[in-house]
Amino acid sequence: MERNGLSDRRKEIKIGRWVLGVSGFLFVSFFLAPLTLDPGTVHDVEGRANVIDFYSKDGSGSYGNLVKYNHSHDDGFHEHEGYAWSEMNPYAAVIYAFGDLNCHQKHERSLEINGNQMPVCTRDLGIFFGLFIGGLLFTQRGWNRWTVKDTCLSLLPAAWLIPVYERNWRLFAWLGVGFLLCTPLLFDGFYQLLTDYESTNYKRVLTGIPFGFGLGVLMCGMFASRADAFSAAGEVVLPGNSRFALAASAAQGESE
Repeated sequence: MERNGLSDRRKEIKIGRWVLGVSGFLFVSFFLAPLTLDPGTVHDVEGRANVIDFYSKDGSGSYGNLVKYNHSHDDGFHEHEGYAWSEMNPYAAVIYAFGDLNCHQKHERSLEINGNQMPVCTRDLGIFFGLFIGGLLFTQRGWNRWTVKDTCLSLLPAAWLIPVYERNWRLFAWLGVGFLLCTPLLFDGFYQLLTDYESTNYKRVLTGIPFGFGLGVLMCGMFASRADAFSAAGEVVLPGNSRFALAASAAQGESE
């Protein structure tokens, strides 16, 4: 019997492998895609997050190729040469399209490989590496424990969780761990946004990893937490032999 009371954890392993597989493929592709292009194909570009900016050079989805950016260190406007991922080989087009849609692609916050700017910034590199680690760890020690928060907490050592379940601090523990994992990225990003502080690419990678790790575990927990795997909530085995139980309402308590 597994630590959650079920006979196996094949579902958890499958979900963890999906998360680590997809994130790992994208992470590696961020490095490989620039190698499939001629040097200088993508350089000194800057777009917007969650918007298509580099589909074409001057047609639909070409904002990043037409706009001029005014940087504080420039005397005036600096026109970016841009690129069009619709004109790339299929593999590079998919990866750069993904980066175009999901990342701002600021050149000063991105690395270059083979004379080409990578599809995503260094912060996103850290996040996707963290996603991979989260999926990998979930395949090793993630258990379906009915709810999303309990499934996420299953990665922590059981000895740490015994007092959490004895006092029913599950929600506080789940939110607290999530807050700790998000804090480095939030502090680095917002401190940079609100002050004259300028982060470095090294710091962006490091602060992105714990955030991505937490996101990866959360994704696994959302898909792996299945109440229908148990006939009743009381069958879920929790740390310290704790069990889920329905709390009696105050009215019921008074009537008894």
